[in-house]
Amino acid sequence: MKNIFFLIVVVVLNSCKTETQHLEEGSYRAVLKVNDTLELPFNFDVLSSNTINIYNADEIIKVDEIEYKNDSVYIKLPVFEGFITAKIDNKQNLKGFFKKEMLNRAMFFKAEFNNKERFKVYKESTAVDVSGNWETVFSPNSKEDTYIAKGTFSQMGSKVIGTFRTTTGDYRFLEGVLDGKNLKLSTFDGAHAFLFNAKVADSTMKGMFYSENHWQEPFTAKRNDDFELPDANNLTFLKEGFDSVNFSFPDESGATISLEDARFQNKVVLVQIMGTWCPNCLDESKFYSEFYKNNHDKGIEIVALAFEYAKTPEIAFKNIKRLKANTGISYSVLLAQYGSSSKLQAQEKLPMLNHVLSYPTTIYIDKTGKVRKIHTGFNGPATGEKYTEFIAEFNQFVNDLLLE
Repeated sequence: MKNIFFLIVVVVLNSCKTETQHLEEGSYRAVLKVNDTLELPFNFDVLSSNTINIYNADEIIKVDEIEYKNDSVYIKLPVFEGFITAKIDNKQNLKGFFKKEMLNRAMFFKAEFNNKERFKVYKESTAVDVSGNWETVFSPNSKEDTYIAKGTFSQMGSKVIGTFRTTTGDYRFLEGVLDGKNLKLSTFDGAHAFLFNAKVADSTMKGMFYSENHWQEPFTAKRNDDFELPDANNLTFLKEGFDSVNFSFPDESGATISLEDARFQNKVVLVQIMGTWCPNCLDESKFYSEFYKNNHDKGIEIVALAFEYAKTPEIAFKNIKRLKANTGISYSVLLAQYGSSSKLQAQEKLPMLNHVLSYPTTIYIDKTGKVRKIHTGFNGPATGEKYTEFIAEFNQFVNDLLLE
């Protein structure tokens, strides 16, 4: 009788076990649900059960924080808070959600195996080519929310890549198609999921910009090869009566760091205003990390001020530590604010500035402690030529300060 009972228990326990499934190696087409009728697509390859590459135009995002349990997979995107949790159907197709728990946001997610197509092209057309520069206005009918941008695109056949640059940064590596006269562009990097849909004529476009499933705004654009955005060095400045900045914020060890500390004296100092949740800040941090590693011994210091929406200092510092590990940052990253990434609150922390217009913003300080320049935003790798121009300007300006 005991043997029969033992056999029944073993059979029941084994029947309750679900075989752990792993993702099949190969190409996938993923979509995030923006609303009842719109989907935001992106592509990724599974290189191994523990490595995924996400693609946006020329950008490749390596993902190596992947966990499996029974028939489910948990994919943690690098640096940022966002993650994907999904059920695996026969080791191939996926259904689940892209989540940002601290912001209480979720988007329905699904992925199809063996599909490299991003957007489907229903109507091939060579009547319109969007290659070139576009003078753009977002929220053109709003007095409060309107802002300008410069769209720069390259088209080959129906495929289109490019980005929109604003006064505060760029909208990442955008990739998509021109389907007849319908322009469709998307990007996904773990922090933001952007979708742009527009109707294009020869010299104008009119469309809608969707940020995940919580924000949308219209935009209009016209061809203009001569259009340029305002100088990023003139948007943020010191208020009258100030020629320096000061602050005291904690680092991850609990030590309070100030520009009055000995290590900053008689050195060129860059103060980076940023957040671990910000893709443009990530681009800038990667650049600064490499520059600091190669030039620290020349008499330059960098200190970052993180403005975090994480609800507690512990979570905020955990995110800071993760950013530093992923980018190789060896300079100090201080916690300037938690619980909100509000720019108005950030400006209260730095009252000598006329405003904090953008994350990131960099303050350039000479060896005497005087502010010499404030650069708003960051032209990342997605901006191509502008990124190259920034690097040249940055190196020249910092080298000039070091020689003084």
